[in-house]
Amino acid sequence: MSKKLAAKAGLIQVPPVSPVAGGVGAAAEDARAKTAPGSMLQFLSTQSAAIKEAEDLRERLRDFEGAVPVRSLDAASVRPSRWANRHEASFADAEFRELKTEIESAGGNVQPVKVRPLSEAEQRAAQPGVLYELVFGHRRHRACLELGLPVRALVEEVSDQQLFEAMERENRGRKNLSPWEQGCMYRRALDEGLYPSLRKLAESVQVDVSLVSKSLALARLPAAVVEAFASPLEIQFRWAQPLSELLQKDPDAVLERARELKGQGKALAAQAVFNALTGQAMVTAPSAASSHLRRDGRKLATLSRDARGRASLRFEAGVLPPEREAELLRLVEDFIRRQPA
Repeated sequence: MSKKLAAKAGLIQVPPVSPVAGGVGAAAEDARAKTAPGSMLQFLSTQSAAIKEAEDLRERLRDFEGAVPVRSLDAASVRPSRWANRHEASFADAEFRELKTEIESAGGNVQPVKVRPLSEAEQRAAQPGVLYELVFGHRRHRACLELGLPVRALVEEVSDQQLFEAMERENRGRKNLSPWEQGCMYRRALDEGLYPSLRKLAESVQVDVSLVSKSLALARLPAAVVEAFASPLEIQFRWAQPLSELLQKDPDAVLERARELKGQGKALAAQAVFNALTGQAMVTAPSAASSHLRRDGRKLATLSRDARGRASLRFEAGVLPPEREAELLRLVEDFIRRQPA
């Protein structure tokens, strides 16, 4: 072998080989390693194994190509999205309490939320310690926040439009937003110029244009009308058109009815509120809707009227004996018969 090849082989450093107990195999290895050809063969053998291992790892990594890793984040470091669409009532209902119980028993959210990192400018403007903005998973994030648990999250850079569309798809795949919440989400996207038109918005989120239009009509109801309901989550799609039409024809009357309903301080069923707002049944305050029949300071009977205008007469215990019920019915029948047409 030439002196040049021997010199090059001598520069190669290989890790020491552990001797085999008993000696013969170890001695052979040592003997081979002390020669230039042996050193070269050992080096090439080591390189081949490393190359094969690297190829195996690359092959395995191809399965995860494009995947976003799940990270455990401090829930307080994540803020709601600027497009957040959940009303506070969504975080107080039975379904949210059930979700919260499931997350607590599992020690965290099994299904991760999705977040995007805030820019440096956004971090400076945000509350101290806030580093991320939610893309979707507001209910899961709130549950973890209230329970003091970290939130498992996918972290990915997304644009405003990508965030909006991902949130919309996620909500439709899980607990749907109420019609009013959906409308508020669409209204905010249009008001802030995220989409140039209602039609473009509908196409982007793959929702029928008429559904987007009805949702927007509910979201644009005056605050007084929304507040007449016990919760805006109870307002239904089918009420969008009649309420909008009435507000165009006689807004003062509708708003006056809404203020009367709110002033009662008594929660009515959503259908009863809609009927009252549209003039199908006038609702009066409980004090004006009930009258009492008394004798010697004792209340004998109460006449009351419900949201649909139905009247009922309720007798106190012992006032109407069973044997006189037929007599009372004859009196009522005679009263109705003599009522002017």
